[in-house]
Amino acid sequence: MHRLALVLLLATAAPLLGQSPSVYRITHTYTIGGDGSWDYIIPDPPRHRLFIGRQNRVMVVDENDGKLLGEVTGINGAHGVALVDQAGHGFATSGKDGSVVMFDLKTFKALSRIPAAEDADAVIYDPASNLVFTFNGDAHSSTVIDPREGKLVTNIQLGGKPEYGVSAGDGKVYANLTDNSEVVEIDAKKLSVTRRWSTAPCKQPVAMAIDLKQHRLFSGCRSRVMAVSDYEAGKVVATAPIGAGVDGVAFDPATGDAFASNLDGTLTVIHQDGPDTYHVVENVPTAQGARNMGFDPTTHRVFIVSAKSGSFMMMVIEREGVAR
Repeated sequence: MHRLALVLLLATAAPLLGQSPSVYRITHTYTIGGDGSWDYIIPDPPRHRLFIGRQNRVMVVDENDGKLLGEVTGINGAHGVALVDQAGHGFATSGKDGSVVMFDLKTFKALSRIPAAEDADAVIYDPASNLVFTFNGDAHSSTVIDPREGKLVTNIQLGGKPEYGVSAGDGKVYANLTDNSEVVEIDAKKLSVTRRWSTAPCKQPVAMAIDLKQHRLFSGCRSRVMAVSDYEAGKVVATAPIGAGVDGVAFDPATGDAFASNLDGTLTVIHQDGPDTYHVVENVPTAQGARNMGFDPTTHRVFIVSAKSGSFMMMVIEREGVAR
């Protein structure tokens, strides 16, 4: 059995948007156990815990000390998780059998299995429509689920291979299409695609984050670029260089800092000087393979996981001069 450690990156920066960004540094590490590969890291901010897709299950981890709180089992190819507090349900994609496992948020017990589509990967909750959306890579579609009943609503054809997506909270859902290098917009009430636009010069967009105040999307691309889109205008307005092999991005509205976690062992920190102006602050050394990331907006913590010599490290990254 390979021993694993969870790498926690704690990123705390200036409390007000527009202040000069700070230098981030690793301060702590934690360790957990378990076998298998991993994928998305989904924070649960109200409870300060993390849901981590781990091949045949989802691990639930305390983000403060790295302790294992429980597991969602019975998953074949674990990828993403969506949390729906008002229904008391979580939804975990089971990519290898094209399904979604609905589970209880308190006990983590699997409640039902919902058919999705081939290569069910990322999954998000849209509060405006009260619906769950999966992004099915090989099927080029999004499966829509009623989170209270745990029932399939429909499948939406996207016209390309989706990776991660986000909800704008206004009835629109956005996703990257990695093979077409596009962003696609879904009307969450009409359940149809309404717009799409190119992410050029960014190629192979995978990870996505959103700035609700400035109406900006952040697409992390395998071409070592982060593309920033104005999602009201439907166009890319800025780009910034990032590390190689990105698989996770996040944006902290309190600090104006965007993050990209990269396979090459770096966390790229990009500061928002204005809605259309950005600059790279630094590339924080992390660990080889640390390409997955989650962000807790209530604590300004960024979480990444990576294996090194058969174990994961829970690296804590903080702004210099700030006590933990």
